[in-house]
Amino acid sequence: MSSDILTITLNPTVDIASSAARVAPDVKLRCAEPQVDPGGGGINVARAVRNLSGRAVALVAVGGATGAELLRLLAVEGLASIAIQGPGDTRQSVSITDNATRSQYRFVMPGPVWAASDVERALGAIDQATGAGALVVLSGSQPPGVAKEFPSILSRHVAGRDARLIVDTSGPALQDLIKASAAIDTLRMDDAEAEGLAGHALPARADTAAFCADLVARGAARQVIVARGADGSVLANADGCWHAVAPRVKVVSAVGAGDSFVGAYVLALQQGAPRPEALRRAVAAASAACTTGGTELCTQAGTAQALAGTVLEKL
Repeated sequence: MSSDILTITLNPTVDIASSAARVAPDVKLRCAEPQVDPGGGGINVARAVRNLSGRAVALVAVGGATGAELLRLLAVEGLASIAIQGPGDTRQSVSITDNATRSQYRFVMPGPVWAASDVERALGAIDQATGAGALVVLSGSQPPGVAKEFPSILSRHVAGRDARLIVDTSGPALQDLIKASAAIDTLRMDDAEAEGLAGHALPARADTAAFCADLVARGAARQVIVARGADGSVLANADGCWHAVAPRVKVVSAVGAGDSFVGAYVLALQQGAPRPEALRRAVAAASAACTTGGTELCTQAGTAQALAGTVLEKL
């Protein structure tokens, strides 16, 4: 199976979201009926694409009873998927909202440990699923045992199939990409990650733009995007730098905003939109996701409403 958009999730999760009257230690917390969703960066990107009336195939590594439940949830949602055998049991993650303070507590498990043979099996499956000209999205955390160089290795596999790779990662994998000069179409990160790499604060949009432009010049990726939270996002490539920001909204939950951003961005690219316009649509989708509860993502109606007020400017 091949698709114009292929998302990759090596460390998926079954997301469980609920709420309690108040979150406090050392007592039993009576929670509301949970909302259960398939989760993990690539899966959520594919779900966001679907919510925006696009189509993506989610390649997912699964294992054990939780993995079987994850595949069932994907089928219920009507999301096309390719399952590959992963080591151990697929993880679960839990988010609990304190109704008294509206604070959200997120408990994220690490996932099973991978061996080198598991990585080779995953790369073989990705090779088979990647069609010529495809947009391949690697998003979310890497499982324990997967080398930080995996995104760089994947970029070579994707480039060999005349496909484009969009990466949204963090930690050691992101640090390796900055040094590797891999063949990546787009590299996205948030402002905290960008400031960690820069070694100093990036208080203004111009600071973020300069940081992104420097990474493009160094060959980290052809496009570099940094999310600035409520202040939108900055994109840089060889043609210049742009900033887009959506109208202020009341944030219900920020869970899924980044994945909604990537989903809208890659869908815009598939539809032939220029990069600045893809940035504008992505920022609107991220804003729309912030207005939904639990682990919900952007909706088409919410994204359209946010897009009407999203401002794009060249820096």
